[in-house]
Amino acid sequence: MSEKSANGVSRFSVELGVAALTGAFGIAVCYGSLDIGAGWTDMGPDAGYFPFYIGLLIVLGSLANIGHAFFKHRGTGEVFLDGARARVVASFLLPVAAFAAVSAWLGLYVGTALYIAATMLFQGRYKWWIAIPAGLGVSIFFFIVFEIGFQVPLLKGPVEAWFGIY
Repeated sequence: MSEKSANGVSRFSVELGVAALTGAFGIAVCYGSLDIGAGWTDMGPDAGYFPFYIGLLIVLGSLANIGHAFFKHRGTGEVFLDGARARVVASFLLPVAAFAAVSAWLGLYVGTALYIAATMLFQGRYKWWIAIPAGLGVSIFFFIVFEIGFQVPLLKGPVEAWFGIY
């Protein structure tokens, strides 16, 4: 993807941004490790010893990615995300965000049924008499597998309470 265009987010800026985020995460790991003790004691390493060095490796990797971005992608004008790609990403991310919000409010099973049915209807262009039973079927399958089979209770909401499933 070596398009040269002024429209969109450049690959260089995205690589710098991601490297900065991972570097900040590494610094947070190092800071948290120092807070719980990252040294060596008479009995061996403290609880934060290994996480500290993992955080340090993350920071070093982020610095290497910043250097790589400067040497390879600075000034190339390569576009990472343009309008068409942003719409494709949004068509995936927005329904997932809605699924998370609905699941937190109405429970995981209702959220799953709505997400599967809506995705099949609007993105897959399935007919409603196929999409709605598929969404309900997946949700019922998850209920049977997790609640009955594995006996792992998942997040429930008011609809499950209305049916007496708690």
